[in-house]
This record gives sequence, C-alpha cells and structure tokens, in this order.
Amino acid sequence: MRYSQSELGVNRTIDMALKRTGLTKDQAPKLLSDNGSCYISHDLQAFVQSKGIKHVRGAPAHPQTQGKIERYHRTLKNVIKLDNYYSPEHLKLAIDEFVHFYNSDRYHESLGNVTPEDVITGRHHRILKRRDKIKQRTIQIRRKNYHKRKLKNSA
Repeated sequence: MRYSQSELGVNRTIDMALKRTGLTKDQAPKLLSDNGSCYISHDLQAFVQSKGIKHVRGAPAHPQTQGKIERYHRTLKNVIKLDNYYSPEHLKLAIDEFVHFYNSDRYHESLGNVTPEDVITGRHHRILKRRDKIKQRTIQIRRKNYHKRKLKNSA
C-alpha cells in the first residue's frame, strides 16, 4: 500500500486515538471528516474498515457538518493564543496539555456534564446515577425543611 503523506498522517492519528482510548472494533468508533483528498482515498477506506471504524463524510460545500470539530479548534486556539511559545516543542506540549484537559478533565454539557473520557470508558453511567441519587436526596431534604418552616410560621 502506498500512502500520500497526509493519508499516512490520518492513519497514524487514527491508530493513536484507538490506542489512547482503548476502543475496540466492538465499540464501533466513527470518523467524521470532510471530503479532503486524504479522506477520500481507497487506501484510507481500507484502513478504517480494517480497524472497524465507520467513516462518515460531510456533505460537500456544507461546513456546518463539521461544526463540532470547528468549535473544538476555536476553543483550542483561544487557549493557545493566551501564551507565547518560543519553540515548536513548547507549542506541542501546550497543545497536548489542552487535549488532555479537554478530554479528561473538562465537563461537557452536551455529554451530560461528564468528560469524553468518562463516556468512552463507560464511567458516565455510574457518575450520572450517583448524581441523580444526590439530587433526589437533596430535593427530599429541601422539601422536608420547607414543610418544617411552613408549619413553624403558621403556628
């Protein structure tokens, strides 16, 4: 198989993402991409199929399809632009730190206020269940206190 430089970069990125997340073919990850030349090659299609990845391409001339990644890039740029980097290594380190923060520490409202890592590892079910228990307990305590105050004020 002969790859162009950009195809090889995409393949390496996919391999790295699969290793870091620990995803398997059974979990059917998806690759959403635009229609750039590195994403429409037959070699890349064969590669993603071999990894069990479903490849979805955005509609031509419809950048809104890529909205999530565009928003991610804007967030990354907003953080990265806050500092000065005097070498490519420092910039790469800052980007790596942001990626770790974004995926492992930052809660995402669209995911129910858990991290992407929580979702990928399956922890989000346990976290959301625990939060719901705490919420129900808090509601019961507040109702009880409300009724106590109401009885006290009416007496």
